[in-house]
Formats: sequence, C-alpha cells, structure tokens
Amino acid sequence: MSEISAVIITYNEDQYLDQCLTSLKGIVDEIVVVDSYSTDGTRQISESHGARFIQHPFEGYIEQKNWAIGQASHNYILSLDGDELLSDHLRASILKVKDHLEHDGYYFNRLNNFYGLWIHHSGVYPNRKIRLFNREKGAWGGINPHDRFILNKGTRKSKLTGDLLHYMYSSLEDHLNKIQTFSSINAMAHYEKGIKSNLYKLIVHPAWRFLRDYIINQGFRDGLTGYMICYLNAYAGYLKYLKLRQLDKGLNHVHGFNTVNQ
Repeated sequence: MSEISAVIITYNEDQYLDQCLTSLKGIVDEIVVVDSYSTDGTRQISESHGARFIQHPFEGYIEQKNWAIGQASHNYILSLDGDELLSDHLRASILKVKDHLEHDGYYFNRLNNFYGLWIHHSGVYPNRKIRLFNREKGAWGGINPHDRFILNKGTRKSKLTGDLLHYMYSSLEDHLNKIQTFSSINAMAHYEKGIKSNLYKLIVHPAWRFLRDYIINQGFRDGLTGYMICYLNAYAGYLKYLKLRQLDKGLNHVHGFNTVNQ
C-alpha cells in the first residue's frame, strides 16, 4: 500500500479544521500543517490530531503550498485547505486506489458551501481539482490567490468519484470581505506578471461571466443564493480589473485597495 502525506496550509482555521483533519483519519499516513502564525486555536487542533505543525511566513498561496509539500515525508500528497474535508464517498475512492497509485495525479469534484447551502450549479460545481498527486511530477502554479497543481507534460491523471466538501463563505458579509481581499491579491499578481487591464476585461468579461454562470451553468436553479453567487463572482472579476487599472496608473493607494495576502 502506498503512503500518502496530507498537507494543509493554515491561518486562523479553527472553524472547520477539526472536521477537515477528522475526515483524513484512516486515509493518510501523515498530516503536515504549515501555518502562517495563527492567533486562534489552529495549533492546538492540529496537534490534537497528531499533525506535524510547522510555522512558515506567508509569501503567497502558490509559494506557501510549494514550500509545504516539500516538508512531507512521502511523495504522494493529499492537499487540502483548512476549510475543506473529504466526503465519505471520496474517502472510499481514495482508499480504493491507495493500494496501487498508478497515476501521477488524481482529480475530483469540489462541492462548495455558500451561506450554509451546498451549491450544485452557478459555475461553482463540479469545480474539479487535482488534490492527490505525486509531488515529483508537477508543482503548484496559477496566479495568486487562485492556485492549482500543474502536472508535468507526459504525466497521467485519473478522476476519483466523490466530493471534496468546501465551506467557502459562511455569510454574505464574509463573501464580500473576501472579494475585496482576493481581488487585491489577484490584481497585484497580474500587475507583477505584466498583464494589463482594458475596457473589455473591465466591462464585457464580468457581464459574460454572470450570463454564463446564471443561464448556461444554471445558477437560477440555486434560487436567490445562486443569483447572488453569479452576481458577486462577476463583480469580483470587475473589481480585479478595476484594481489592476489603478495599479497601472499608480493609484494603489485609493480607498478599497487591499493588498493583505491572507
């Protein structure tokens, strides 16, 4: 049977961390928690589950996750965030392949919880993620804060059934606050890569995203919550390109621009 290390990056994650770590019981052979100096009960919860708890300065989601997987004892990594947990179905799927991990990466659906409701449409499901992988066959990439594990060319991947359960936003207020933070991080990451904003990205792209997620991806089936998700996700795109435009003009000091990383 192959050995798997669970690797989790954290910062003040005590709301869902106990559920996250409990879902790993009997699945992984090691839990590594890399923490950005939490001030809540994250350390106590981690150590109560036998996790190896390491503190490391946060330089970005991609950078932190790449550093964190290097701390694991085993090459096969199961990567979770502190607000994610394995469903029973996904647990069974991982156990089924653990005896013979023949692929370099395994992806599965992520089911997101908004305001206490599990959302099955609105462009946020199936939300496929590679989260079980051989760390020697790829690396975390993307544009912060939207990280993704990217397998090397010529590698093999396979799908596992079952959902990764993600408590995304606990309330509308939480959603709005994170839009501000994440749009600032994303705008700065785009700016540092030399990516520019324009009127198409600022106006047409957000409008298209709303129509795509609400109509094509059937956000209307999620009721009022679906409408709010589609609208706010489109607004987040608009805000990102607005802030990128401000950066291009040297206006990152204006009200509403937040460069907090985590």
